[in-house]
Amino acid sequence: MTRDIRIKMCGLTRLQDVAAAADAGAAYIGLNFFARSPRYLEIEPAREIALAVPEGIAKVALTVDADDTALDTLMARVPLDMLQLHGSESPARVAEVKARYGLPVMKVVGIADAADLALLDIYGRIADQLLVDAKPPKDADRPGGNAVAFDWRLIAGRRWPVPWMLAGGLTPQNVAEAVQATGARQVDVASGIESAPGIKDADLMRAFVRTAQG
Repeated sequence: MTRDIRIKMCGLTRLQDVAAAADAGAAYIGLNFFARSPRYLEIEPAREIALAVPEGIAKVALTVDADDTALDTLMARVPLDMLQLHGSESPARVAEVKARYGLPVMKVVGIADAADLALLDIYGRIADQLLVDAKPPKDADRPGGNAVAFDWRLIAGRRWPVPWMLAGGLTPQNVAEAVQATGARQVDVASGIESAPGIKDADLMRAFVRTAQG
């Protein structure tokens, strides 16, 4: 029996990756606006990619502690369905972004141990969705996309007031185990479907969806 798992493919950088993601069955496509990421997009290439996304697939902008000026520019040029806040944005900032732009907001919370779980409860009362990711290693220069997983047992059986998505080091080889261990109904993948940083691989995309869905 197949699982009904919604999949976000994040960090697309090329038009052909949009078609491959749609063909594979992605429910969300993520565009990365964090300059230090190998998946970073400038505004105009991002607009071109977003305009190519088929109807019915949500276009998500990944931002990190972006101010209103940066978000205003982004929103004016790129057609989006959701904002993903991947920095140290406070609960108040999440509420501000929701009110200012009128789009659903997904807040990323990094997890390393049980002490981090309280933040999920806090942001779960404000954000429209949660993305439960691995907390970045201490020497990392970016807040996500580091291809590391956290101990899935920390969130096994837990639920929050809003939909949530599992991220952190997911690959075609481990996503089925991750879904089974956590009960996740949504998963996020970036490096796990790439042949090189920022370069998506259509075969890996299909393999990821196939194993996630069981």
